[in-house]
Amino acid sequence: MNERSLLRPVDLPDDAVAEMVARLLGVPEAGLLSSAAVVSPYDIPSLTTAGRYWVSGTAEIAGRVVPWRMFVKHVQDPSRSPYLGYVPEATRPLVRRLLPWPTEGRVYRSDLADRLPAGLAMPRAAGVHDVDELSYAVWLEEVRCADVDWSIDRYVEAARLLGRFAAAEAVQDLARDMQPGTARGYLQARLAPMVLPALDDPEVWRHPLVAAAFAQLRGPLLEAAGRAAELAAELDAMPLVAGHGDAAPNNLLVRTDREGFTMIDFGFFSSQSVGFDLGQLLVGDVQTGRRSAGDLVARDEACLAAYHRGLLQEGLDVDPGILRRAHALHLFLYAGVSSLPLEDLGEAPTPRLHALAEARAAIARRSLDLLGAL
Repeated sequence: MNERSLLRPVDLPDDAVAEMVARLLGVPEAGLLSSAAVVSPYDIPSLTTAGRYWVSGTAEIAGRVVPWRMFVKHVQDPSRSPYLGYVPEATRPLVRRLLPWPTEGRVYRSDLADRLPAGLAMPRAAGVHDVDELSYAVWLEEVRCADVDWSIDRYVEAARLLGRFAAAEAVQDLARDMQPGTARGYLQARLAPMVLPALDDPEVWRHPLVAAAFAQLRGPLLEAAGRAAELAAELDAMPLVAGHGDAAPNNLLVRTDREGFTMIDFGFFSSQSVGFDLGQLLVGDVQTGRRSAGDLVARDEACLAAYHRGLLQEGLDVDPGILRRAHALHLFLYAGVSSLPLEDLGEAPTPRLHALAEARAAIARRSLDLLGAL
Protein backbone atom coordinates (compact mmCIF):
# COMPACT_ATOMS: atom_id res chain seq x y z
CA MET A 1 0.00 0.00 0.00
CA ASN A 2 1.33 3.42 -0.94
CA GLU A 3 0.09 6.52 0.87
CA ARG A 4 2.13 9.57 -0.02
CA SER A 5 -0.61 12.19 -0.40
CA LEU A 6 1.26 14.51 1.99
CA LEU A 7 3.93 14.92 -0.68
CA ARG A 8 1.70 16.65 -3.22
CA PRO A 9 2.81 18.34 -5.43
CA VAL A 10 6.30 16.80 -5.17
CA ASP A 11 5.20 13.15 -5.23
CA LEU A 12 6.23 10.91 -8.11
CA PRO A 13 4.73 7.82 -9.74
CA ASP A 14 5.36 4.52 -7.95
CA ASP A 15 7.78 3.32 -10.63
CA ALA A 16 9.91 6.46 -10.21
CA VAL A 17 9.98 5.94 -6.44
CA ALA A 18 10.96 2.32 -7.00
CA GLU A 19 13.87 3.43 -9.21
CA MET A 20 15.10 5.76 -6.46
CA VAL A 21 14.80 3.01 -3.86
CA ALA A 22 16.94 0.75 -6.06
CA ARG A 23 19.48 3.53 -6.49
CA LEU A 24 19.50 4.14 -2.76
CA LEU A 25 20.03 0.47 -1.94
CA GLY A 26 22.58 -0.10 -4.70
CA VAL A 27 20.63 -2.78 -6.56
CA PRO A 28 19.56 -3.04 -10.21
CA GLU A 29 15.84 -3.25 -9.48
CA ALA A 30 13.40 -2.89 -6.60
CA GLY A 31 9.72 -3.70 -6.43
CA LEU A 32 7.82 -1.15 -4.38
CA LEU A 33 5.65 -2.95 -1.82
CA SER A 34 4.61 -0.09 0.44
CA SER A 35 5.37 3.58 1.13
CA ALA A 36 4.12 6.33 3.40
CA ALA A 37 5.03 9.97 4.02
CA VAL A 38 5.10 12.03 7.20
CA VAL A 39 6.06 15.64 7.80
CA SER A 40 9.54 16.13 9.25
CA PRO A 41 9.31 18.60 12.15
CA TYR A 42 11.51 21.68 11.82
CA ASP A 43 11.07 24.92 13.73
CA ILE A 44 13.36 27.30 11.83
CA PRO A 45 11.50 29.30 9.14
CA SER A 46 12.98 29.36 5.66
CA LEU A 47 11.99 31.42 2.65
CA THR A 48 13.17 28.72 0.25
CA THR A 49 11.84 25.56 1.91
CA ALA A 50 8.24 24.62 1.17
CA GLY A 51 8.29 21.30 3.03
CA ARG A 52 10.36 18.54 4.61
CA TYR A 53 9.19 14.94 4.73
CA TRP A 54 10.24 11.44 5.65
CA VAL A 55 9.15 8.75 3.20
CA SER A 56 9.57 5.13 4.20
CA GLY A 57 8.35 1.73 3.14
CA THR A 58 9.34 -1.72 1.96
CA ALA A 59 10.61 -3.08 -1.33
CA GLU A 60 11.06 -6.54 -2.80
CA ILE A 61 14.65 -7.15 -3.81
CA ALA A 62 15.69 -10.57 -5.13
CA GLY A 63 12.81 -12.20 -3.30
CA ARG A 64 13.48 -10.46 0.01
CA VAL A 65 11.44 -7.74 1.71
CA VAL A 66 13.76 -4.83 2.52
CA PRO A 67 12.85 -1.66 4.46
CA TRP A 68 13.93 1.75 3.15
CA ARG A 69 13.64 5.39 4.20
CA MET A 70 14.36 8.71 2.46
CA PHE A 71 14.26 12.40 3.33
CA VAL A 72 12.44 14.67 0.87
CA LYS A 73 12.98 18.42 0.79
CA HIS A 74 10.77 20.69 -1.31
CA VAL A 75 12.74 23.79 -2.35
CA GLN A 76 11.09 26.85 -3.87
CA ASP A 77 11.60 30.37 -5.13
CA PRO A 78 11.13 32.70 -2.13
CA SER A 79 8.26 34.46 -3.95
CA ARG A 80 6.10 31.50 -2.95
CA SER A 81 6.90 31.64 0.74
CA PRO A 82 4.43 33.06 3.26
CA TYR A 83 7.45 34.33 5.19
CA LEU A 84 8.18 36.81 2.41
CA GLY A 85 5.36 38.87 3.94
CA TYR A 86 7.68 39.70 6.86
CA VAL A 87 10.16 41.31 4.47
CA PRO A 88 9.58 45.01 3.66
CA GLU A 89 7.78 45.20 0.34
CA ALA A 90 10.41 47.39 -1.30
CA THR A 91 13.10 44.82 -0.44
CA ARG A 92 11.30 41.71 -1.71
CA PRO A 93 12.58 41.86 -5.32
CA LEU A 94 16.15 42.10 -4.00
CA VAL A 95 15.62 39.16 -1.63
CA ARG A 96 14.23 37.09 -4.48
CA ARG A 97 17.23 37.94 -6.64
CA LEU A 98 19.84 37.26 -3.97
CA LEU A 99 18.50 34.08 -2.37
CA PRO A 100 20.05 31.27 -4.46
CA TRP A 101 17.20 28.78 -4.22
CA PRO A 102 18.41 26.64 -7.19
CA THR A 103 21.79 26.00 -5.55
CA GLU A 104 20.90 23.00 -3.40
CA GLY A 105 19.47 21.11 -6.34
CA ARG A 106 22.57 21.87 -8.40
CA VAL A 107 24.77 20.59 -5.57
CA TYR A 108 22.92 17.29 -5.30
CA ARG A 109 23.03 16.87 -9.06
CA SER A 110 26.81 17.43 -8.99
CA ASP A 111 29.79 15.27 -8.03
CA LEU A 112 30.61 17.29 -4.90
CA ALA A 113 30.55 14.09 -2.82
CA ASP A 114 33.58 12.84 -4.76
CA ARG A 115 35.47 16.10 -4.23
CA LEU A 116 35.17 16.33 -0.43
CA PRO A 117 38.27 15.99 1.75
CA ALA A 118 38.58 12.87 3.87
CA GLY A 119 36.46 13.22 6.99
CA LEU A 120 33.58 14.99 5.23
CA ALA A 121 30.64 13.43 3.44
CA MET A 122 27.20 14.42 2.19
CA PRO A 123 23.94 12.45 1.83
CA ARG A 124 23.56 10.44 -1.35
CA ALA A 125 20.83 11.83 -3.56
CA ALA A 126 18.39 9.25 -4.85
CA GLY A 127 16.94 11.90 -7.11
CA VAL A 128 16.43 15.61 -7.78
CA HIS A 129 13.15 16.30 -9.55
CA ASP A 130 11.79 19.58 -10.89
CA VAL A 131 8.22 20.27 -9.75
CA ASP A 132 7.78 23.33 -11.96
CA GLU A 133 9.83 26.33 -13.03
CA LEU A 134 9.97 27.69 -9.46
CA SER A 135 10.49 24.60 -7.32
CA TYR A 136 12.05 21.15 -7.09
CA ALA A 137 12.43 18.30 -4.63
CA VAL A 138 15.53 16.45 -3.48
CA TRP A 139 15.20 12.84 -2.32
CA LEU A 140 18.08 11.89 -0.02
CA GLU A 141 19.33 8.89 1.89
CA GLU A 142 18.60 8.78 5.60
CA VAL A 143 21.64 9.83 7.64
CA ARG A 144 21.71 7.93 10.92
CA CYS A 145 23.08 10.39 13.44
CA ALA A 146 24.85 9.71 16.71
CA ASP A 147 23.46 11.46 19.78
CA VAL A 148 26.67 13.14 20.94
CA ASP A 149 27.66 16.31 22.73
CA TRP A 150 29.67 18.89 20.84
CA SER A 151 32.81 19.11 22.94
CA ILE A 152 35.46 21.71 22.15
CA ASP A 153 37.50 18.92 20.52
CA ARG A 154 34.60 18.20 18.16
CA TYR A 155 34.34 21.90 17.26
CA VAL A 156 38.08 22.00 16.59
CA GLU A 157 37.92 18.99 14.29
CA ALA A 158 34.94 20.48 12.44
CA ALA A 159 36.85 23.76 12.00
CA ARG A 160 39.90 21.94 10.63
CA LEU A 161 37.78 20.04 8.12
CA LEU A 162 35.94 23.22 7.11
CA GLY A 163 39.35 24.73 6.42
CA ARG A 164 40.21 21.79 4.18
CA PHE A 165 36.79 22.06 2.51
CA ALA A 166 37.38 25.77 1.89
CA ALA A 167 40.82 25.29 0.35
CA ALA A 168 40.35 22.04 -1.60
CA GLU A 169 40.80 23.02 -5.23
CA ALA A 170 38.22 20.53 -6.52
CA VAL A 171 35.61 21.93 -4.13
CA GLN A 172 36.54 25.50 -5.04
CA ASP A 173 36.12 24.71 -8.73
CA LEU A 174 32.52 23.66 -8.13
CA ALA A 175 31.81 26.53 -5.72
CA ARG A 176 32.80 29.06 -8.39
CA ASP A 177 29.95 27.79 -10.57
CA MET A 178 27.31 28.62 -7.96
CA GLN A 179 25.55 31.94 -7.40
CA PRO A 180 27.88 33.87 -5.09
CA GLY A 181 26.79 35.51 -1.90
CA THR A 182 28.24 38.86 -0.85
CA ALA A 183 28.27 40.85 2.37
CA ARG A 184 27.02 43.84 0.40
CA GLY A 185 24.00 41.83 -0.75
CA TYR A 186 23.30 40.67 2.82
CA LEU A 187 23.53 44.28 4.00
CA GLN A 188 21.08 45.46 1.35
CA ALA A 189 18.58 42.60 1.68
CA ARG A 190 18.53 42.07 5.45
CA LEU A 191 20.57 44.42 7.60
CA ALA A 192 19.64 47.77 6.05
CA PRO A 193 15.85 47.24 5.82
CA MET A 194 15.25 45.08 8.91
CA VAL A 195 18.08 45.17 11.47
CA LEU A 196 19.73 48.59 11.38
CA PRO A 197 16.44 50.53 11.78
CA ALA A 198 15.69 48.52 14.94
CA LEU A 199 19.04 49.52 16.41
CA ASP A 200 18.03 53.17 16.01
CA ASP A 201 14.77 52.68 17.93
CA PRO A 202 15.08 53.84 21.57
CA GLU A 203 12.12 51.65 22.56
CA VAL A 204 14.08 48.55 21.55
CA TRP A 205 16.89 49.45 23.94
CA ARG A 206 14.41 50.04 26.78
CA HIS A 207 12.88 46.57 26.46
CA PRO A 208 13.74 44.48 29.57
CA LEU A 209 15.45 41.75 27.53
CA VAL A 210 17.69 44.24 25.77
CA ALA A 211 18.27 46.64 28.64
CA ALA A 212 19.48 43.89 30.94
CA ALA A 213 21.82 42.11 28.54
CA PHE A 214 23.03 44.84 26.17
CA ALA A 215 23.37 47.85 28.47
CA GLN A 216 27.15 48.15 27.95
CA LEU A 217 27.00 47.30 24.24
CA ARG A 218 24.65 49.95 22.86
CA GLY A 219 27.31 52.54 22.03
CA PRO A 220 29.84 50.14 20.49
CA LEU A 221 27.14 48.29 18.51
CA LEU A 222 25.70 51.51 17.10
CA GLU A 223 29.16 52.81 16.22
CA ALA A 224 30.13 49.63 14.39
CA ALA A 225 26.69 49.35 12.75
CA GLY A 226 27.20 52.84 11.37
CA ARG A 227 30.19 51.46 9.48
CA ALA A 228 28.32 48.43 8.12
CA ALA A 229 28.73 49.41 4.45
CA GLU A 230 32.46 49.97 4.91
CA LEU A 231 32.86 46.67 6.77
CA ALA A 232 30.86 44.76 4.14
CA ALA A 233 33.06 46.15 1.38
CA GLU A 234 36.15 45.11 3.31
CA LEU A 235 34.81 41.58 3.78
CA ASP A 236 33.92 41.24 0.10
CA ALA A 237 37.51 42.15 -0.79
CA MET A 238 38.95 39.27 1.25
CA PRO A 239 40.39 36.16 -0.49
CA LEU A 240 37.73 33.78 -1.78
CA VAL A 241 37.49 30.08 -0.94
CA ALA A 242 34.72 27.48 -1.01
CA GLY A 243 32.06 28.00 1.64
CA HIS A 244 29.28 25.73 2.81
CA GLY A 245 27.37 28.89 3.72
CA ASP A 246 25.60 27.66 6.87
CA ALA A 247 28.03 25.41 8.73
CA ALA A 248 26.25 25.38 12.09
CA PRO A 249 26.55 22.14 14.10
CA ASN A 250 23.01 21.10 13.12
CA ASN A 251 24.22 21.01 9.49
CA LEU A 252 27.33 18.94 10.33
CA LEU A 253 25.90 15.57 11.28
CA VAL A 254 27.86 13.08 13.36
CA ARG A 255 27.09 9.66 11.93
CA THR A 256 26.88 6.30 13.64
CA ASP A 257 28.65 4.46 10.83
CA ARG A 258 31.71 6.61 10.01
CA GLU A 259 34.14 9.16 11.36
CA GLY A 260 33.95 12.86 10.60
CA PHE A 261 30.84 14.80 9.60
CA THR A 262 28.10 14.61 6.99
CA MET A 263 27.26 18.06 5.63
CA ILE A 264 23.65 18.92 4.83
CA ASP A 265 21.71 22.03 3.70
CA PHE A 266 23.82 23.28 0.81
CA GLY A 267 21.51 26.16 -0.11
CA PHE A 268 24.28 28.77 0.25
CA PHE A 269 27.23 26.76 -1.05
CA SER A 270 29.41 29.04 -3.20
CA SER A 271 32.65 30.99 -3.23
CA GLN A 272 32.85 32.91 0.05
CA SER A 273 35.36 35.10 1.87
CA VAL A 274 37.97 33.04 3.70
CA GLY A 275 36.81 32.02 7.18
CA PHE A 276 33.13 32.47 6.31
CA ASP A 277 32.04 29.11 7.75
CA LEU A 278 33.68 29.75 11.11
CA GLY A 279 30.94 32.15 12.21
CA GLN A 280 28.00 29.77 12.11
CA LEU A 281 30.10 26.92 13.45
CA LEU A 282 30.95 29.07 16.45
CA VAL A 283 27.62 30.71 17.25
CA GLY A 284 24.91 28.73 15.45
CA ASP A 285 23.87 26.83 18.57
CA VAL A 286 24.39 29.83 20.85
CA GLN A 287 22.00 31.95 18.76
CA THR A 288 19.22 29.42 19.20
CA GLY A 289 19.83 28.69 22.87
CA ARG A 290 21.11 25.16 22.32
CA ARG A 291 24.49 26.02 23.81
CA SER A 292 25.83 28.36 26.47
CA ALA A 293 28.16 31.20 25.51
CA GLY A 294 30.42 30.43 28.45
CA ASP A 295 33.23 28.97 26.36
CA LEU A 296 32.70 31.21 23.33
CA VAL A 297 36.09 32.91 23.36
CA ALA A 298 38.08 29.73 24.00
CA ARG A 299 36.21 27.85 21.25
CA ASP A 300 36.69 30.74 18.86
CA GLU A 301 40.45 30.89 19.32
CA ALA A 302 40.77 27.10 19.03
CA CYS A 303 38.58 26.96 15.91
CA LEU A 304 40.43 29.83 14.21
CA ALA A 305 43.71 27.97 14.64
CA ALA A 306 42.21 24.67 13.49
CA TYR A 307 40.62 26.24 10.38
CA HIS A 308 43.99 27.73 9.48
CA ARG A 309 45.60 24.27 9.84
CA GLY A 310 42.98 22.90 7.47
CA LEU A 311 43.77 25.56 4.89
CA LEU A 312 47.47 24.69 5.13
CA GLN A 313 46.75 20.96 4.79
CA GLU A 314 45.23 21.72 1.37
CA GLY A 315 48.20 23.90 0.42
CA LEU A 316 46.55 27.29 0.93
CA ASP A 317 48.67 29.65 3.04
CA VAL A 318 46.51 32.55 4.23
CA ASP A 319 48.08 35.07 6.58
CA PRO A 320 46.61 34.42 10.06
CA GLY A 321 45.99 38.14 10.51
CA ILE A 322 43.92 38.28 7.32
CA LEU A 323 41.95 35.21 8.40
CA ARG A 324 41.26 36.72 11.83
CA ARG A 325 40.10 39.98 10.28
CA ALA A 326 37.83 38.21 7.78
CA HIS A 327 36.35 36.16 10.60
CA ALA A 328 35.80 39.29 12.69
CA LEU A 329 33.99 41.02 9.83
CA HIS A 330 31.81 38.02 9.13
CA LEU A 331 30.96 37.41 12.79
CA PHE A 332 29.91 41.02 13.27
CA LEU A 333 27.93 41.45 10.05
CA TYR A 334 26.17 38.09 10.08
CA ALA A 335 25.67 37.62 13.85
CA GLY A 336 26.88 40.46 16.07
CA VAL A 337 24.95 43.37 14.56
CA SER A 338 21.74 41.30 14.55
CA SER A 339 22.25 39.80 18.00
CA LEU A 340 19.44 41.70 19.75
CA PRO A 341 16.55 39.23 20.24
CA LEU A 342 14.14 41.30 18.15
CA GLU A 343 11.94 38.31 17.38
CA ASP A 344 11.24 37.84 21.11
CA LEU A 345 10.43 41.42 22.09
CA GLY A 346 6.71 40.79 21.80
CA GLU A 347 6.89 38.02 24.40
CA ALA A 348 6.78 38.37 28.17
CA PRO A 349 10.36 38.15 29.48
CA THR A 350 11.08 34.75 31.02
CA PRO A 351 14.24 33.27 32.54
CA ARG A 352 14.77 31.34 29.30
CA LEU A 353 14.52 34.49 27.17
CA HIS A 354 16.78 36.42 29.52
CA ALA A 355 19.38 33.63 29.24
CA LEU A 356 19.06 33.69 25.46
CA ALA A 357 19.52 37.48 25.41
CA GLU A 358 22.66 37.13 27.55
CA ALA A 359 24.04 34.54 25.12
CA ARG A 360 23.26 36.82 22.18
CA ALA A 361 25.01 39.68 23.96
CA ALA A 362 28.10 37.48 24.36
CA ILE A 363 28.12 37.00 20.57
CA ALA A 364 27.92 40.75 20.04
CA ARG A 365 30.69 41.33 22.58
CA ARG A 366 32.98 38.79 20.96
CA SER A 367 32.40 40.20 17.49
CA LEU A 368 33.12 43.72 18.71
CA ASP A 369 36.24 42.55 20.51
CA LEU A 370 37.51 41.03 17.29
CA LEU A 371 36.74 44.20 15.38
CA GLY A 372 38.62 46.22 17.94
CA ALA A 373 35.57 48.34 18.81
CA LEU A 374 35.77 47.64 22.56
